[in-house]
Amino acid sequence: MTRRFLFVLGSARRDGNTESLARRAAEQLPADVEQRWLRLTEHPLPDFVDIRHDGPVQPAEDENVRLLLDATLAATDIVIASPVYWYSVSGLTKRYLDYWSDWLRVPGADFRATLAGRTLWGVSALADDRAEVGDPLTGTLNNSAAYLRMRFGGVLFGNGSARGDVLKDTEALARAATFFAREPAPARFLYEHERDAPSVPTAV
Repeated sequence: MTRRFLFVLGSARRDGNTESLARRAAEQLPADVEQRWLRLTEHPLPDFVDIRHDGPVQPAEDENVRLLLDATLAATDIVIASPVYWYSVSGLTKRYLDYWSDWLRVPGADFRATLAGRTLWGVSALADDRAEVGDPLTGTLNNSAAYLRMRFGGVLFGNGSARGDVLKDTEALARAATFFAREPAPARFLYEHERDAPSVPTAV
């Protein structure tokens, strides 16, 4: 299958640090890899309403919902490009992920079966030089991928606040050069990693 990358841009501003880092990483993709870039600010989703228990979820009538659903289903690789906002994904990104709950139940979409085995990636800028500050964002993406039995390529973090800052983060740019070249493993819930970790002997 030809690889098709969908870049979901979840920043509230254009041409921010997260997008710059994502584009730097995307430059390294082979020429035959399809790329599609969608800004959530340009395709705003309606407020999410949870109707899972009110009967079958109907095919989307909203143009942006249908656009994002179709683009998501068509992608072999989904890249969530969201800055760290209050230690997790942006509100725009969270709303997009909330819609996955509906799309799991849209007749004929086969959302779970289609995404199983495909890959979820993350790219994010944060105003801190410690990537651990973004652990909640990583957890959100990792666990979402695990729930759908996707692969998870991890998150490419860069440091930046003012526009253009991330292009001064030489370590992030070096990671970007090979980020999409790695072979992603099947996603596992974080508690599965903890369960399988070797126990540490306690002092007596």
